[in-house]
Amino acid sequence: MRTFEVSFDGRVPVDSYGEGGFRVQGAVHTGPLALVPEGVVAWAGLPDLTPFLERAGAFDVLFVGTGAALGPLPEGFAAARRALEATGAGVEIMATPSACRTYNVLLGEGRRVAAALMPI
Repeated sequence: MRTFEVSFDGRVPVDSYGEGGFRVQGAVHTGPLALVPEGVVAWAGLPDLTPFLERAGAFDVLFVGTGAALGPLPEGFAAARRALEATGAGVEIMATPSACRTYNVLLGEGRRVAAALMPI
């Protein structure tokens, strides 16, 4: 089987997740994680999508990881989602493990993606 090293062209993939945090570029981040084109940025968690609204022109789709399983979203998320979608960005909601994997795959393909990830 032939394998190929994936180049992320300076963008940062999620190296691992679990136990309340994430590993990105060798650094451990506890709590919610916001990944945007320039890297990891401060984020308080759902329902706040401000870091993504501020950078809406830099990505085409935001993957929202809701935690260990797909579950109910907090009050106020629907309004934040509509505001982001009004900029032309798509919003896909899934469990955090799926969001991390999907984000990494599309990032490896050179796609313009961002991720809002709640810890598991």
